[in-house]
Order: sequence, then structure tokens, then C-alpha cells
Amino acid sequence: MSIDATTDMTTVADTGRTDGVGDGNGDNGADDRRPPAVRLIRSNAGLLVTPIIVVAGAILLYVYNQSVDKIFQDERALDWDRNLRPQLEQHLSLTLWSTLFTVAIAVPLGVVLTRPRYRGWSGPVLAVATSGQAIPAFGLLVLAFAWLGRGPWTTVWALTLFTLLPVLRNTMVGLEQVDQNVIEAGRGMGLTKRQALLQIEMPLAVPVVLAGIRTALVINVGMASLAYLIGGGGLGATISAGIQLSRDTVLITGAVLTALVALAVDWIAALIERSLRPKGL
Repeated sequence: MSIDATTDMTTVADTGRTDGVGDGNGDNGADDRRPPAVRLIRSNAGLLVTPIIVVAGAILLYVYNQSVDKIFQDERALDWDRNLRPQLEQHLSLTLWSTLFTVAIAVPLGVVLTRPRYRGWSGPVLAVATSGQAIPAFGLLVLAFAWLGRGPWTTVWALTLFTLLPVLRNTMVGLEQVDQNVIEAGRGMGLTKRQALLQIEMPLAVPVVLAGIRTALVINVGMASLAYLIGGGGLGATISAGIQLSRDTVLITGAVLTALVALAVDWIAALIERSLRPKGL
């Protein structure tokens, strides 16, 4: 009699535990039962919101420009072919080239500084990289202008120095957080130091490195708005024209365009980050 009671109690306990686990993962089970399209939308909801905001913002900006009364100065400053499109192309070019140079310098430098032989140099190098962001953006552009002269390439090098820190620091952090046991296991299987770096350390550090590059991209979009001060062009020229002419239409157009570019660049960077992220991380 006691054996049967004990068996019944064990069965009830097991059933209750199983039900409890099922209840705890009820959301996952419900997600598994949803259609693939719904699961895809839910998993990429963050990536779907940004393009909607960008398109809606562009439409609202167009409607706003068509509805307001514009004087001659407004028409000239907001002319798409003569001003806005060239400035937009300059803005994107400054952002792209400065980010490419930042990645080309910071990622290899971060790899070198995480090697045992060169770790002693990490402090001074990070101090130099930190000084780039410690200097105000306007002051950094002025120093670059005094050293390199006027022009878009001066702006590119100033932006490169300004965004060196996030990429360099994230590269170092991403490589240093890789479990040494995993690296030693690879070495034990016959991998050389270079092979272990390329096949184990770098793939595991990719998410952190990409986050730093994405941060640098967004910073460069904002900094490029000041490029007009030293002859670099960009959408900042429209913002400046709106301030000088005391025309809200021109000012709002330049500011909104800059914000939309920043959102679009960040969205593209998020897509690239997701596509390059190793599976399982």
C-alpha cells in the first residue's frame, strides 16, 4: 500500500515538474508554433522599424517643403541638384572614407596590442586614441586644418582620429575576452599562433569589433556635419545657411536630412553586423 502511494506521488511530482517546465517555456513553444513569416518578423522587429522611420521622415520632410512659403534664398539653398544632392554625396563620402581608414588602422593595431610581446604598449597607444575624443570636435577640425590645410581629406583624417578609440578598444576587448582554454585547445590540435588568431580569436571577437565599427559610423555621420567649416562640404553647409539666413525651412531641412542619414547608416551597419556575426554567437 505504501509502495503504491509512493509510486503515485512520484508520478504526480514528475507530472508537475514537467508541466512546470512547459509553463516556463510556454512562450518559446508558442513561437515555435507560429508561421515562419511571423517568427521572422518578430526576430527582426528592430531592423524593420528604422527603415519605416526613415521613409516616413523623408515623406514628411518633402511634404513640409512643398507646403511652406519659400523665398529666393530658400529655393536656392534647397535646390536638390545644385546643393542638397552634392552635399549628401559629400557627407556619405566623408563618413565612408573616414570609417574605412579607422578600421584599417584600429583593427590591426588592436590585434597587435593584444599579443603578449606588445601588451606593454597598449597604455600609451590607448592614451593617444583617447586624446582624439577628448578634444572637442570643432577644435580637432581646427587643428587638422592648421596642419593639413583646407579640404575634404583634412576632414577625413580628423574624423579618423576622432573615431579611432571605439574601434581600437572594442577590438582589444573582443580578443581579450576569448577563453584561453579554447585557444589552447586549438593549439593542442596543431594550429599555429596565426591560425589560432584567424580561426578562433577573430571569429569570436567579431560581434564586439562590429559594435565598435557601428559606433564609429554613427559618430562620423554627426561629425561630418562640421566638415563645411574647413571646406569639407556635407549637409552642415545647409544647416549653416539656415542659421545665417534665419530661415527655419532651410535649417530644418538640413538637420532632418542629417538625422535621416544617421538612421539609415546605422540601419545598414546593423544589417552588416547581423550578416557577419558567426552563427551561434
